[in-house]
Amino acid sequence: MDIDKELDKIFNSDELNLLEVKPKASNSCTSDERLIRSFEEINDFIDKTGELPKADTDSVLERSLYFRLQGMIEDVAKAKILKAYDRHGLLSPDQSVPITLDDIFADDELDLLSDDVDIFTLKNIPKEIAKADYIARRKSCPNFEEYEEIFKRCQNELKYGIRTLEKFNEKQVQEGQIFVLNGILLYVDKLYDIKRVERGYENKFDGRTHLVFENGTESNMRYRSLCKRLFETGKHVSNTIEEKMKKFNNIQDEDKPTGYIYVLQSKSRDERIRSIRNLYKIGFCTTTVTERIKNAAMDPTYLMAPVKIVAEFKTYNMNTQKFEDLLHRFLGSCQISIDVFDNEGSRHTPREWFQVPYEIVEQIIKLIVTGEVVNYRYNRETKTIQNV
Repeated sequence: MDIDKELDKIFNSDELNLLEVKPKASNSCTSDERLIRSFEEINDFIDKTGELPKADTDSVLERSLYFRLQGMIEDVAKAKILKAYDRHGLLSPDQSVPITLDDIFADDELDLLSDDVDIFTLKNIPKEIAKADYIARRKSCPNFEEYEEIFKRCQNELKYGIRTLEKFNEKQVQEGQIFVLNGILLYVDKLYDIKRVERGYENKFDGRTHLVFENGTESNMRYRSLCKRLFETGKHVSNTIEEKMKKFNNIQDEDKPTGYIYVLQSKSRDERIRSIRNLYKIGFCTTTVTERIKNAAMDPTYLMAPVKIVAEFKTYNMNTQKFEDLLHRFLGSCQISIDVFDNEGSRHTPREWFQVPYEIVEQIIKLIVTGEVVNYRYNRETKTIQNV
């Protein structure tokens, strides 16, 4: 028997292809497929939580997603492969920021999502889905040069202690106020249509904002969304004491600015000076305080050492000589005489250095500015301001 012929006959008569053997499909996936799958886990996390994964969290999964995303952002080759799957704009240079459904409705310039249209009313929707956040981009601010000086001045004032970072309070959200959000300064340029609205069991203020960010971008985030983010991770940049005093004294636009009252602390390494507690220089200048003190280390008036700006008050309609006379008379018992030598060896005895608690200094300056200082005197023994 010819075996080969018999086998050919059997295979040729297999009309149902029962004897056809196909190669087994591989269960393994390519490296690109694994990369895409891991990226989709990040997308799914954002879809579910409405937030980017964070590093400072107790969730091991969220931390791992955060570092995974950072690696993908930094790897150009991976970012190129994932571009088609980047529905949240995570890998683009212009980082995305999460916003809420309110932000989407706020951007509805054509009123396509009007509350009057019943089809858009959410009913019988699970709470976690109804509250889901979405992703939006900040836009480049076309007239950023108009705001740039605000940020530069603020950074400088933070550096010298003229401004400080404060815990966020919703009452601080006003036009002209500055905040820190995710490490970036944020300037509240405009607030629109701020009014109380009911949302579920809550009755809180909401409306529109125009925000400008230090990195040259802008946003029209909802007021409620802004407050939420600042409450979670933000800080308020305090007003300067000058601004607080202007409000305190009801300064009007027609009032004439005359200069600055300043309060300084010495950064001297001289032990004679460092050992004096509550030592402050209180003075007046017609230029900015920053400009006035830039050569402090070479000036005997400043004890031949750098100084820290503790406070500065912009003054209006003030007689400089009168201010100095009142200040020296009021704090005469606290005046400190310190001999210092300049670079040529000449001896100097600077004035305007006083040993007095700072809270007393603030009270005294307010009394001088308001003109009420003549009715008080300072008791050095009790460290109190008393009526004459």
